[in-house]
This record gives sequence, structure tokens and C-alpha cells, in this order.
Amino acid sequence: MVLLRRPSLTSSRTCAARLGPGGLARRVALALATGLLPASTGASGPQAHDSHAEAAGACVESEPGIGQAVSTFLSPAPARIGALRLIGEQRIAHRVAFGETVVGGLSGIDYDPRTGDWALVSDDRSDLGPARWYTARLDYDARGFAGISLTGMTPLRRADGTPYPSRLRAGAVPDTESIRYDPRDGSVWYASEGDRVLGLDPVVRHLARNGTLQGELPVPPPFRMHWLRSLGPRNNTAYEGLAFAPDGASLWVAMEGPLQQDGELPSADHGALARFTQYDRAGTVLRQIAYPVDAVPAVPAGARHAENGVAEILAIDAARLLVLERAAVQDAHGVYRNSIRLYEADLSAADDVAAQASLRDAAPRPAAKRLVLDLDALALPRLDNIEGMAWGPRLPNGHATLVLVSDDNFSTSQVTQLLALEVLP
Repeated sequence: MVLLRRPSLTSSRTCAARLGPGGLARRVALALATGLLPASTGASGPQAHDSHAEAAGACVESEPGIGQAVSTFLSPAPARIGALRLIGEQRIAHRVAFGETVVGGLSGIDYDPRTGDWALVSDDRSDLGPARWYTARLDYDARGFAGISLTGMTPLRRADGTPYPSRLRAGAVPDTESIRYDPRDGSVWYASEGDRVLGLDPVVRHLARNGTLQGELPVPPPFRMHWLRSLGPRNNTAYEGLAFAPDGASLWVAMEGPLQQDGELPSADHGALARFTQYDRAGTVLRQIAYPVDAVPAVPAGARHAENGVAEILAIDAARLLVLERAAVQDAHGVYRNSIRLYEADLSAADDVAAQASLRDAAPRPAAKRLVLDLDALALPRLDNIEGMAWGPRLPNGHATLVLVSDDNFSTSQVTQLLALEVLP
């Protein structure tokens, strides 16, 4: 795993000079720079805000110690989630062209508080363009969600620096399900759930901002694709969620559903246990817990399909995650109805199951969970296939925000939907 470079003495002194001697001054400057405090708070106006941003960005990049402090102090995650209030909704037109690609399949989203950029990753496996992510600007405040504008497209690159070709030519194309900006240096990480049919293991990779591969986390043996049907991940239920701990020192990786050896997939009769694994930045497993996935919320019509699983995770603090569960149930006409629920998962009392080969008969103590929001309560005209979520910039009242995005699967029967919500303490 590629490690962050250590700062030179000169860069550290320059950083200290730019931000001033006081710890509070540093934190205020960094808060101003990343938008967690409005510019007016600084009493120096927007131009001072811009200079703070430039200084803070240079410091974060040059001094990992400050990067860790910034990750913790400036985390947009709320200290408490009492309720969620819908701010508004925006949609991206179906198969709109951008950067010589077709936009769609948006399975992950994240926000970079240093730059104001949003990342939207597509799970297109180089069929309609190179495997890629888009950058965007989202325009919302407490009064409403005014719009979204795409600003860039970046291909995911292989070890040789080239974009991934079509999977019809070279099958080893990632199936990207989550994307995160590194809270320490602004680089990019993504999770791919692999492909059991092609024998591709799920993987978490680290990229530079231009898409260049920097490294990847090792895949523990239980998560590797196995020739025995009774072992390893099922197809399309592997790595689905990715979240940095607030201090940026570790990452959580969430399985969408159970490993073959851990039990059956959720059904209308029962739920399942999905493994969430915490890694340090070099890829060492620190901890692994079992998360209890809900049963499928309804019985499908006849022999139609139904499923439920973990679609994304976000860190609230060192012991709690926000978990997005997404269910889809087919009716008699084959049309899917989506059920989306957000849970607060408390990991503090959960057993460490990293050494357990199977959870089928182990009965570990799983994470505790509390329902935060069933999105049916929003009474939206349409609720699509929500797969991604990210903390956004704080509102002027200090409240955190949360943005969700749907994966339209490039289908004419679905939409690319973005929902902005205010976190009420």
C-alpha cells in the first residue's frame, strides 16, 4: 500500500506560518477554508476565505499530522442524528452525454470539503465509456435544492496508467460501487464488488486525483472468489459500501450481503448477516463485525425477484455508522418497487468476527441498529434505486447535510435521482 509522504521541515514551518501559531486559529482557518464555517464568520470577507482555503489546502497536503487533525475537526458528519428533513430533489437527464461518455449507473457519491467538489462514480464497466467518475457542483441550501452541474470526468486507470477497456475486450474491469475522497489529502478511493463469473475478487483501490492507481488493499481470503459454490461472495453481493473513520486513519468496507459460508440471502422470512471490516491505511484488518440486514420487506409476486442488502455506509464517529439498506421487490408485471431505509449502527458492543470462518451457526453479537428514516415517509412521487450517500457541507444554521443518489442502471424505466436532506440533531 502506498503511504503518504512525510513533510519536509521547510513545508511544516511554512504551513505553521500560513495558519498562525494558535491551535484555535488553525482550526478556524481550516473550517473557513472547507466551508464548515461561512466566510462571514471570519469578519474578513470572501477574499480572506479564499486565502484561508489556499493555505489550508497546502497544509493538509504537506503535513499528515495536520491532515489527521483536519479530518477529525472538520468532518461533516453530525455528532447526533435525531431526524432527517428533505431539502429537495434533482435529477440528471437519462443517458445525457458528458465528456464523450454517457452519464448513468451512478452507484456512489462523495463530497470534498476542501474544494467543494462532489464525486459521482459510475458502475459502467467500460461499456459506454471508460470506467470513470464525474465531478459536480450541487447547489442547495436550507430552502431547497436548486440544481446540479457536472464539471469533469476522470477515468479509473490501471497499473500501466491506461483507462480500462471494454470488458468484452478485457474482462478485468472494476464494478465500482462506492467512492470516497481521502479526508487527509483529497485523493480518491473506490470499492469494486468484483465478478464471481469472471473470477474477479472484490477490491478497494486508491487513486490520485487524476485517476492514476496508487495502491490497493489486500483482499482477505474469505472475500476472494472461490471455485466452490459454498465459499466466498455471491455474485453482485460483495464490497458495496466504503467509509473513512472520522480521523482518516482507517476505512470500513461493507459487504452487501452474507458470504456463502455465512448463510442465505435475506428473504421475506428472514434477514442475514453481512460483514463490515475495518482496515488501517496499509490494509491490515483491525476489526470485523456482523451487521444484521433486514428481511425483504414484501413477498414478490409469483416467482418474481426480491432482494435486500447494504448499499452504502458513512461514519458518524468511531463507534457508529450510518447504513443505507436498499430493497427491491418485483410485482406481477416485473416492475420493481424500491424500499430504502437508513439505520444508525452502533458497533461498540459487536463481537469481532474476523477469525470466524462461518457465521451460519456462530450466533455472534451483531451491531445494534436504530431506524433513522424509511424513505417511504418522504412521500416522493418516485423513489428509485438509491445506492450512494455522502455527508455534504453544513448549512448556515450549523446542521449537517446528507445527499443520496440513485443508480438508474442505464434503464429507460429508471431515473438518476439526487436527494438532499438536512440532519436534525
